[in-house]
Amino acid sequence: MSKKQKKQTTQVEVERFSHDDWVSRIELLDAMECTDNGRYFELPVNARDLIRLLGTGVHHNSALQAKLNILTSTFIPTPLLSRTEFKKLAFNYLVLGNAYLEAQRNLHGKVLRFQNRLALYMRRASNLTDYVYLRQPSHPLQNQNDAEETISGYNIAHLMQPDLRQEVYGVPHYLAALNSIELNASATKFRRRYYDNGSHAGFIFYATDAQINEDDWETLKQNMREAKGGGNFKNMYLRSVNGSKDGIQLIPISEVAAKDEFLNIKSVSADDMLAIHRVPPKLMGIVPKSAGSLGDAITDAKVFAVNEVQPIQRDMLAINDMFGLPVLEFEPYQIERGDA
Repeated sequence: MSKKQKKQTTQVEVERFSHDDWVSRIELLDAMECTDNGRYFELPVNARDLIRLLGTGVHHNSALQAKLNILTSTFIPTPLLSRTEFKKLAFNYLVLGNAYLEAQRNLHGKVLRFQNRLALYMRRASNLTDYVYLRQPSHPLQNQNDAEETISGYNIAHLMQPDLRQEVYGVPHYLAALNSIELNASATKFRRRYYDNGSHAGFIFYATDAQINEDDWETLKQNMREAKGGGNFKNMYLRSVNGSKDGIQLIPISEVAAKDEFLNIKSVSADDMLAIHRVPPKLMGIVPKSAGSLGDAITDAKVFAVNEVQPIQRDMLAINDMFGLPVLEFEPYQIERGDA
């Protein structure tokens, strides 16, 4: 071998696959708190992300709906607040950690009724007294500042779940379970794709058979595309004259793990969601996993009413103190046995 002959080098390309994790961005709250943009304070947590979780976490949505239904069933409508407006108020409070009631007054300043305002668009003004409602511009050329509605704090009752890092806005208590909610949804999405893909997690089609020309390769690739999705489990016939045994190989990717880990992930993440909301499984319509029972639903409901429902009701009754009016009223949450 000649010394002048250059050595052949092999280049190895390494690529990392990742995705943007919006849940981890919530940690920025520790440093940013609530930013004042000169007109109002920004929310510490993106409210649209919290609303989106309702469509991804099954147990998360079910637990919130259970609390909402119980609160609505125990609410007594008053001349100042209808049942419809209260349900909107409670839903905003449970999901976003903030709820707003606006007093509708006559020309003499007397309160006629209260109207719920969507917490998604409500902001506290920079003076920490008034509020700003971010209405959408009526046409594309309208300035966003002109579409903002300033509401006097004299007419707003602001309910919020307390936070230890700031006192401008409330923060929902279930933030600790965000990763579990996303994990549960990702596991379901992966399982659906796993099924649509033909019950496999994917594979590498490795081919070194020199007997197959380019036209045959195109035909083979087209048949493989048609074998996925609707009408799975199709057989494929491939004939290669004088082809080698290892000329075509299918190398599966994590197929065993995809089959075994799905149920474990769903179960563990579901337990996390049940723990953060503290709603008894029977009240959410969960079927026991084994032959055993989940316990007495009547007893669970009574304990849940004392530990979870009544504290929320007391927090909401603070609106009466804010305005000095009988805005809200609740009746006790009682469940009687059918055989009593």
